[in-house]
Amino acid sequence: MNPANVFKLMQMKKKFEHNHPKAVSFVQRVLLSGLPEGSVVEMSVTKPGEDKVTTNIRVTADDLEMMEELKNLNH
Repeated sequence: MNPANVFKLMQMKKKFEHNHPKAVSFVQRVLLSGLPEGSVVEMSVTKPGEDKVTTNIRVTADDLEMMEELKNLNH
């Protein structure tokens, strides 16, 4: 990956962390502490003027393997 792009992504990450500290705290506390297989992750989105849309996933072994691979990309 181009070093300039990596720098740009790191700056965007810092800005996201500043703008959304509760989301960052949630990810650190819940997701990075490990999700056992069978855990349910629920997501909701409410667009302005629209009803809330909610979905969920039950974490599988394949999901856990993918998360490990993504973590390894940082090293």
